[in-house]
Amino acid sequence: MKSKLTLENTNEVQSESVKVDGCEIKDKSIRCDFLHIAKDIEFYIELKGQDLEHALNQIKTTIKRLSSNIKSVPKKSYVICTRSPLTSTEIQNYKREFKKDYNSELIIKSSPYTDKY
Repeated sequence: MKSKLTLENTNEVQSESVKVDGCEIKDKSIRCDFLHIAKDIEFYIELKGQDLEHALNQIKTTIKRLSSNIKSVPKKSYVICTRSPLTSTEIQNYKREFKKDYNSELIIKSSPYTDKY
């Protein structure tokens, strides 16, 4: 089963979606699937099965390569998975790390998931 995320553009603001994997980053480095930019927020999206740690590394690597400013630009990082093997304590630790190191809210949800901006 493929993971699915729907982002609803409720105010119909201008936005841009970039397919990162194989398009924006063509080399063999790890990277997340998509980057979406709207309202001066960078959305990093990884659609995954169960390998959550790998998904988090993919997002971190992509932020380091593509973010216009790692510390100051607000971000939302999504990992949408078929099931999450991590405990809530581990997830809380990752959420703190993403906030501190990348100015990013970390959202880990089961597929399918819908969010609004």
